[in-house]
Amino acid sequence: MMPSSSRADDVVEKISGEGYHYHLIKNFKYPKGIRIAVNFTFDFDSMLKLRLSNEPIMELTEGEFGGRVGIWNALDLFDRQNIKFTLFTPGRICELYPDAVREAQKRGHEIANHTWEHRVPKEPELERDHLRKATDALEKLCGKKPVGTRSNHKISSLNAEGYLYDSQRFKDSDEIPYYVLQDGGQSCILNLPFHLVTDDAMYFRFGWQGATNAGNRLADPEHVYQILTSAFRQYYKMGKYFNVCCHPYISGRSMRIAVLERLIVDMKKMPGVWFCTCEELARYCLENFPAPTK
Repeated sequence: MMPSSSRADDVVEKISGEGYHYHLIKNFKYPKGIRIAVNFTFDFDSMLKLRLSNEPIMELTEGEFGGRVGIWNALDLFDRQNIKFTLFTPGRICELYPDAVREAQKRGHEIANHTWEHRVPKEPELERDHLRKATDALEKLCGKKPVGTRSNHKISSLNAEGYLYDSQRFKDSDEIPYYVLQDGGQSCILNLPFHLVTDDAMYFRFGWQGATNAGNRLADPEHVYQILTSAFRQYYKMGKYFNVCCHPYISGRSMRIAVLERLIVDMKKMPGVWFCTCEELARYCLENFPAPTK
């Protein structure tokens, strides 16, 4: 359920200079008995983003931890808790860590797109080529074409490849799913938003890109647990949507895996929590709250 509020339902908002319009879903509600949907998502980019940022070799090695150890710790955690997550992975990871991606798919987790190599080219043809390559790599490895993405690909390109949803911040236009339009409304996709408060990198890797040692901050896992728990309780109270963004090379560390498990155990104590994959939530939204007409 969604409590009544003063928010402007069914509003289309234009953000100047970016070409996006946001269509908020009017009278959004969950299935009967559901208070909140929870998506646990993992960005499995390993060392790719670090390499694109020209980080030093030791940072690249830490990124590799995600593929060698972190992702397996996450898989074991979610097996114990019997919850399925969505794995957003670049196509190149299918070449670098195929066993990990296949195992995630085998255990019932959703495999979704996270660009080809953690960047979206500005050149139109190259942008479309990267999207097709990533899509094909994931489909070939897992036997199923991905329907979701976490990327900055053009919405028209995503529509052409059959994607159902995106999952990124898009200026945090709402705290529940909403539609994003581009090309004057000719291109449209559902967005499953998340906020930086639920992104592990903001706590355990904040200020890390190009920063000196003094600029890198490592938060106390206990403090992060308290923040996430507090955020969840507020979202639960309001009947919103909770999307937790993690990275195997960050949250895959044992002491942080423990934080995630404590958070999940706490969530399970509350009635009406729907632990689902992004695809499951997206299909529910598309069926019950269709995209605006062009």
